[in-house]
Amino acid sequence: MRKTFLIATACLSALALAACNQQKGAEPAGQTDPVDTAQDLTGAATGVATGAAGAVNTETFLRDAAMGDMYEIQSSRMALERSQNAQIKKAAEQIIKDHEASSAELKTLAASKGWTLPTELDERRKGMLDNLRSASAADFDDRYLDQQTMAHHEALLLYNGYKGAGPDAELKAFASKVAPKLEAHANMVTALDRGSSADDQGTGEAKKK
Repeated sequence: MRKTFLIATACLSALALAACNQQKGAEPAGQTDPVDTAQDLTGAATGVATGAAGAVNTETFLRDAAMGDMYEIQSSRMALERSQNAQIKKAAEQIIKDHEASSAELKTLAASKGWTLPTELDERRKGMLDNLRSASAADFDDRYLDQQTMAHHEALLLYNGYKGAGPDAELKAFASKVAPKLEAHANMVTALDRGSSADDQGTGEAKKK
């Protein structure tokens, strides 16, 4: 769990530094809006805190796992509509597929135990989706990948923590099953983000090596 927390913290620190660097000078056309970036980073920091709490609290885990699935599905459907990058669209398809499956399994498990799951997103995640909607065509891929990187590290903190310290055995088994897929998603979007020239040129094209 400590390793996952350090990874998430390092990820957020790197993104925060990038945002600060953007705000120091004039914003190039097509680059990430500093205000929206700051909002996403603030939300991500909150997510790290709730992820740590959900690692040992069943009610918090259920809430954040369910809303995490909803956010991933909705944001990735947006990526299918707006991205012009074939690799990003392929990643979005995989993310939708896996999160629809985990969402369905979580709903079945919750119903069997009488647990209540949220049916809509919280304001933090709604704000992240709003920032995606407001992104320019040139900026969308970079914004989507940055959000996905933060969201999946938050989810890993939540799932890896619960599978190790959570109080419910069945939910721990569920977390253990889903965590490897979340890690695969995190690695996938991080690799795409590192290979993107969006930060420098306002496009989602791969950098020339």
